[in-house]
Amino acid sequence: MYSCSYPPFPIQTSPLYCRVNLAIPVLQNFFNPDDTRRDFRLSRESLEVLLDLLNQERQHGWGATIETLVFLFWLASGASYRVVSRVFGMPRSTVHRIIHRVTEEVVAIRHKVIYLPKTADDLVAVTRGFAGLARHRAFRKAAGAIDGCHVRIKPPSGPDGQCYKNRKLFASIIMQAVCDHQGCFIDMYVGWPGSVHDSRVLRHSPLYGRAIYPPPGYFILADGGYPCLQNPLPIITPYKRPVHGVGAQRFNAHHSRAHSIIERAFGMMKTKFRALFLQALEVHHTFVPQVITACAVLHICLGAGDILALEDEVLDDMPENEGENGLEAVSGAPWQDQLSAEVSALEEGLVDHDYL
Repeated sequence: MYSCSYPPFPIQTSPLYCRVNLAIPVLQNFFNPDDTRRDFRLSRESLEVLLDLLNQERQHGWGATIETLVFLFWLASGASYRVVSRVFGMPRSTVHRIIHRVTEEVVAIRHKVIYLPKTADDLVAVTRGFAGLARHRAFRKAAGAIDGCHVRIKPPSGPDGQCYKNRKLFASIIMQAVCDHQGCFIDMYVGWPGSVHDSRVLRHSPLYGRAIYPPPGYFILADGGYPCLQNPLPIITPYKRPVHGVGAQRFNAHHSRAHSIIERAFGMMKTKFRALFLQALEVHHTFVPQVITACAVLHICLGAGDILALEDEVLDDMPENEGENGLEAVSGAPWQDQLSAEVSALEEGLVDHDYL
């Protein structure tokens, strides 16, 4: 490899097993004070945050910094392993190992950035946020918004590939996520094939099975693709079409304002890594859940100052009633009616918009 006068960086202190060619344009941009968004879709500040979070030391090989850059370039460009190997001047097999290793390291820190509200103050901030999004105090007990997102994949060959084809006729894997009022994911569950309905994914998820969130008296907002429940997981959905009555229409309008934050969260994550998500992922389908989880982690911990354009997802309004895990499901329809009545009473009484 070539030598140059660029400043050293923290790779390893032990004898080098390989040397980096700093004349490569991508590395020149990184080690010079250039904008890193062009190559990595992340600001220089975000890159420093990620390197600090990973905090991985390499006793041999290319070093944590270079390996992280290879991984991020692959995410940002959506290029094949072969193309990435040419860009960085590495063997293709080395790029494959680096991407899988760094993906596992990012997934390993997911609990540091994707977690449910830990304190009462955190919960109050979330519920006040949702009341503000809904523009109505009837939603001051909303503690999250849930939805499913389809990520395109290259399906496996043979009969098994058909189960990954969703109702829009492309192969996908489902990411179920719950976000707070700011669009930050607080829970996620990834891996089911695209043909499975959102309600079935929900009933197999730890969020539903463990019923540890939200606390009693609070609920999660969902679209019409989910069941309206009170137990074991309190979920409030909009009234199904056709909607009868002014009260139900008002309730659906406020519900939609608050629930749309999860669609925007998916849109922001897909936009940040659009080269990866706007085409079928060029990896083995068993590796896709890890890639999706890694992107969700990066979306949350590296979001400040980076690309935040919005893309709306299409709502899934296909209802389905299932009970695979044996837990007794209690309908949330009475709670839904109570909230609707509260919306109508407050608006008809001309109460000012006190969302708290």
